[in-house]
Amino acid sequence: MRPKEAFDHTLELLRKHHDWMKTTVNLIASENVTSPAVREALICDFQHRYAEGWPGERVYAGCVYIDQVELLAIDLAKQLFKAEHANVQPVSGLASNLAMYTALTDPGDLLMCLSIPCGGHISSGKKKFGGTAGAVHGLEVEYFPFDEKRMNIDVDAAIKKIREVKPKLLLFGGSVFLFPHPVREFIDVAKEVGAHVAYDAAHVIGLIGGGQFQDPLREGVEVVTGSTHKTLPGPQHGIILCKKELAEPINTAVFPGLVSNHHLHSVAALAISLAEMLEFGREYTAQIVRNARALGQALHERGFKVLCPDQKFTASHQIVVDITKYGDGGTLEKKLEQSGIVLNRNLLPWDIREGRHYKKPGGIRIGTPEVTRLGMKESEMGEIAEFIKRAVIDGEFPERVAADVAEFRRDYQRVHYAFESATQAYDYIKIH
Repeated sequence: MRPKEAFDHTLELLRKHHDWMKTTVNLIASENVTSPAVREALICDFQHRYAEGWPGERVYAGCVYIDQVELLAIDLAKQLFKAEHANVQPVSGLASNLAMYTALTDPGDLLMCLSIPCGGHISSGKKKFGGTAGAVHGLEVEYFPFDEKRMNIDVDAAIKKIREVKPKLLLFGGSVFLFPHPVREFIDVAKEVGAHVAYDAAHVIGLIGGGQFQDPLREGVEVVTGSTHKTLPGPQHGIILCKKELAEPINTAVFPGLVSNHHLHSVAALAISLAEMLEFGREYTAQIVRNARALGQALHERGFKVLCPDQKFTASHQIVVDITKYGDGGTLEKKLEQSGIVLNRNLLPWDIREGRHYKKPGGIRIGTPEVTRLGMKESEMGEIAEFIKRAVIDGEFPERVAADVAEFRRDYQRVHYAFESATQAYDYIKIH
C-alpha cells in the first residue's frame, strides 16, 4: 500500500470505528468514554512537549503552563481522594504498580496478592507467567487464599499464611473486583510481620472517589495505585496516592525510575476528568453500582448463572457470569460482539483445575461504567440483558440482534455527568 493510500485508509478505519461505537453496547469493565472536554485536552499542544521532573524543577524549559496544569491535577486528586500526596505522572495503572513495587520492595522480596484466576492482574503476576511483579521487578509471589463462593479473600486462611511466609508487601485489589476487600482485617498482621500494605484501585478508583466503595487510605493502606480510564472516566493514564512520608520514594520511583516524558496531554485531560468527578462523581458512581446490580438481576432472571446472587451480585461496576451452560467465554465473546454487545471473556476461579484456560474460559465479565456515562439507568439494564439472552440462550442470528442493538443505541449518544458540550460521545472530530 502506498503512503498516501495508507494515510487515507488509516483515517477511514478510525471513522469506521467511531461509527461502529455509536451502534454497540460497550460492557467492557475496564473501559469508559471520556467527555469532549477531556478529548480536547488530549489533542492539545501538550502532546508535543517534554517536562521531565517535578513541577518547578524541570529538566526542560517551556513548562510555564504545563507546570500549572500538573499542579492543578495533583491538587484535584488530593481533594477527590482525601490523599496526603498524589503523583499523576505514571502513564498507566501497570506503571503505577511498578513504581509502587520500586518504592516499597527490593527484587527477591515476597509479594502476596490475588492469583489471576481469582481476579489478580498481570502486573502482580509471577515471573513464570510474565507478570510485572515477577518478570520485571523480580518479586517472589504468593497468593491470598480465596473464598470462591463469596468472591473475596479468605481472611482467616490468609492471616495464617501471612504469618507463615512473612511477605514484604500485601497488595489488595484486582481486575475482577466485585466486593470491597477486607483491608482493615490485615493491618495488624501486616505490622506484625513488617509488611507494607498497598491497594491496586485501577478498576474501582472512580467508585472510591465517588464514595461508593471502600476507602483504602482510611482503612490503613499506605499506597493506592490506579489507572484513570475505568470507573474514573478520564484518559488512559495512571495515578498514585500515598501517605506523605512515602511521597519522596514514590516520586523518585516514578521519575527518574520509570518515566521520562509522562504524556503531558494526558495529565491535562486527567485534571479535567478529576474536576468532573468532583462535580458529578458521587451521582455518577452511585448509578454505576445500581446499574451493575440491576443488570446482574436481569440476567439472573433470564436464566444466566451470575455469581454471588446472595450478595446482590456485586458492590462495584462489575458482574461475572458462569457461561459454561451455553459454551465457553471465548466463543460467546465473539458471538456477542457480532450481536453488538462488547464485553470480555474471563477466567473463573475454578477454571484452571477444571481444565479450562484463558482463551476459552468459563466466564464473561461485564461492566457498567460506559453505558452509565451515556445516561442509561436500571430499566435499560433489562433491555441489555434481553439482547444478551437473545444472542446466547435463544440463539438468534447475530445480525438481527445487532440491528436491534443499534436502534436501541440511537437514544444514547451524549456524555452525561460532565460539563455541557455540543459534541456527542463518539463523534469523529476531523482536524486535518
